[in-house]
Amino acid sequence: MNPPNEFYVTQKDLASKGKRFGNFIIDYIIQMVLGAGVGVLIAITAELTGNYGLYDIVVESDSRFIDYVFGFIILIIYYTTIETLTGRSIGKYITKTKVVLKDGSKPTINEILIRSLCRIIPFEQFSFLGDLGKGWHDTLSKTFVVDIEKFEANRDASSGIEQIGKAIED
Repeated sequence: MNPPNEFYVTQKDLASKGKRFGNFIIDYIIQMVLGAGVGVLIAITAELTGNYGLYDIVVESDSRFIDYVFGFIILIIYYTTIETLTGRSIGKYITKTKVVLKDGSKPTINEILIRSLCRIIPFEQFSFLGDLGKGWHDTLSKTFVVDIEKFEANRDASSGIEQIGKAIED
């Protein structure tokens, strides 16, 4: 049971499955663009320096394994960096959602890193389609993706009730 006058994220604060799916699609496109951009930078660097070692490994490789590792590196850097700094990915900015902890606070870099690493689990991107609408990366990192408008309205209402109690006690 929650202590009195403390705010906690509720089921009604959570982002819908549609918004979560939108986040996934938008962020996947961003990651593809970032991956292509990094590939172009590697190619330009190889041409300018004459050192084709990294270019041969990343860009010219026919290895599916190398492709996956490169994609995972882009994924981890993208989500960890942007969600640590802002609590939101590009997809979350567009869908007006954000990542929070149970008490509504901003996650730490460790919690965001766990979220990012969990995204590598096969089929993880479909795990949020379950009944609760929480993905494995949410559950394992103990984070929540909330609809900002609903979340802030609920938090403000909770804070307002707390303030009423304090005004009466004064």
